[in-house]
Amino acid sequence: MKCMMSSDGTNIIRVSDDEASKLYHNENFKYVSKAIWKEKVRDIEQPQEPTNKKTNKMSKAQKRQLRKSNK
Repeated sequence: MKCMMSSDGTNIIRVSDDEASKLYHNENFKYVSKAIWKEKVRDIEQPQEPTNKKTNKMSKAQKRQLRKSNK
């Protein structure tokens, strides 16, 4: 697999080695690093998942200790 970018920089794609060779010779694409593809294409397409928010719920052990101390 190779990462290719169009000569004007608008299109970044990931293709097989054979197709990359054809694009390079026929359609004015150039090879780019996978890091550029990850930054501009892959990471943008994935929705950002919200981080887990901590809650102030007491654990079972904390509840048990609280009941013992209240007796």
